[in-house]
Amino acid sequence: MFYPEEIVEEVRSRTDIVDLIGTYVRLQKKGGSYMGLCPFHNEKSPSFSVHAGRQIYHCFGCGAGGNAFTFVMEYENFTFVEALKYLAERSGVKLPEIEYSAEAKQAADFKSRLLEVNKLAAKFFYVQLKSEQGRPAYEYFKKRGLTDETMVKFGLGYSSKFSDTLYKYLKQQGYEDSFLKESGLVTLDEQRGGRDKFWNRAMFPIMDANNRVIAFGGRVMGEGEPKYLNSPETKVFDKSRNLYGLNYAKHSRKPYMLICEGYMDVISLHQAGFTNAVASLGTALTGLQANLISRYVKEVYLTYDSDGAGTKAALRAIPIMKEAGVSVKVVNMKPYKDPDEFIKNLGAEEYQKRIDNATSSFFFELQVLEQGYNMEDPEQKTKFFHEVAKKLVGFSDEIERSNYEEAVARQYRIDYDMLHKLVNKYGSQMIVVQGQVVSNAQAEGSRKSALAKKEREEDKEGVTKPQKLLLTWLSTDTTKFRRIQNIITPEDFSPGFCRKVAEMVFDQFWQDGKVNPAKIINQFEDKEEQTMAAALFSTEFREEMDAAGQKKAFEDTVRKVKQASIEQRIEQAVETGDMERFQTLLTEKNRYKNQFPIPD
Repeated sequence: MFYPEEIVEEVRSRTDIVDLIGTYVRLQKKGGSYMGLCPFHNEKSPSFSVHAGRQIYHCFGCGAGGNAFTFVMEYENFTFVEALKYLAERSGVKLPEIEYSAEAKQAADFKSRLLEVNKLAAKFFYVQLKSEQGRPAYEYFKKRGLTDETMVKFGLGYSSKFSDTLYKYLKQQGYEDSFLKESGLVTLDEQRGGRDKFWNRAMFPIMDANNRVIAFGGRVMGEGEPKYLNSPETKVFDKSRNLYGLNYAKHSRKPYMLICEGYMDVISLHQAGFTNAVASLGTALTGLQANLISRYVKEVYLTYDSDGAGTKAALRAIPIMKEAGVSVKVVNMKPYKDPDEFIKNLGAEEYQKRIDNATSSFFFELQVLEQGYNMEDPEQKTKFFHEVAKKLVGFSDEIERSNYEEAVARQYRIDYDMLHKLVNKYGSQMIVVQGQVVSNAQAEGSRKSALAKKEREEDKEGVTKPQKLLLTWLSTDTTKFRRIQNIITPEDFSPGFCRKVAEMVFDQFWQDGKVNPAKIINQFEDKEEQTMAAALFSTEFREEMDAAGQKKAFEDTVRKVKQASIEQRIEQAVETGDMERFQTLLTEKNRYKNQFPIPD
């Protein structure tokens, strides 16, 4: 951390976390917190909690958590310094000029250097494309129907057929081997030395939403495997968080985005005037990409390949997009394979017609489902309608479900009342979990399994729920410190991270007379540790309990923490053979049985 702690704390204290996160996530007040759908994983029911008093957030589903800095770092993929500068500007705090040591500057600038070397490599590849040796790639792009203007817009290039051309060039620019290895542009071999990650390939620079080159994709020229190659993940490139073409698509005035599978699909569509096209980066669509899209639009059109693999990809993407709050339609590319091929053969006007006549995601799923049944066979047809009824249960809005029931009845010529009864029958037996319709028994089994897994993880960490609950209580109501003053100390918390946080909590209270969880989280620069710290202050407890109920719950929590602490020390005494301490601890243990009084 390169700014004084008081400056960091001023920025944090002048940033209201509810207001900040509210610009990214729709929040609703619930008790003492605000709840919303987590932006870091897919969920149907809100489990993302933002607490105004403690100025922290925590997701009870995926575990993400922290303060305002953590949120911006996680959501925008910023470093701490970038997040600090962003929040300082947002809150009107002027940051002082900081003198960096050579070592500190190198660490702080690592991400900037990665962006710098990627930009340099992109320019190098573009120059290569315009050279004589780059003609194979240039002709390849021309053959694919791309204009010179489009090549410039997307920064297309060529990597030399020699395997160390870029490596030698970057070495001449002063980049050291250790850094180049981290960049993903070069591989190092003790026998052969430095070799380019990409060679003899048509190059596609991958840019983030802010037009910064973060990675590359390359298509081999001629024979060779793999046909397409992407950069490995680096400090600036996480393929699950980025979309090819988003830097342009986000500026489109259209209220929807077109989601493709490949680079050429995106480029061809943009060239044809469809500047709202994006593609995932060599992987199936992820929840983080869906959340990214939801920042800009609330409707997408899937325009995947028309083959079996494309159909499967669409079926996987539909629930992911829906869980991000984005409605989905599917564009029919037949008889052509993909948007690039379609545009070349039928043109932009016909493609727009396909968009206008796109199928709703629900009926697309029914079309795929129908292919597995012989609709001429009464028994098969009956099974099909039972499956349709189960899918209709997935609509939580009664009006929407009724509208789809009517539409299904019309399209498949089935009596509406009969279909409606069938849907109601399954509705009493099924439940929607994470966008999927499952039986009540399956849902309960899944819930128990998740709970057991969480408890096992907590046991493995040595951090129990009572410890988390006590820290949450102490950070919420500091008057409780007086009640535990002669009972609980930081030594009663599990050794390691939990005890370290407990020490900070106790020190902060005795020094300042209050506990500031967000300030404590600031003490940890590692994002994972910030999340862990936030979890210690975010245990759920029933705020609606009356005073007597809260008093008893608090006393039970204190007792459990103390008893567990004594048990741990008894085990240590047995291991070391300290029988005198063993007897003392046994006596202390007996004091903390059910009726041990905790001061009011």
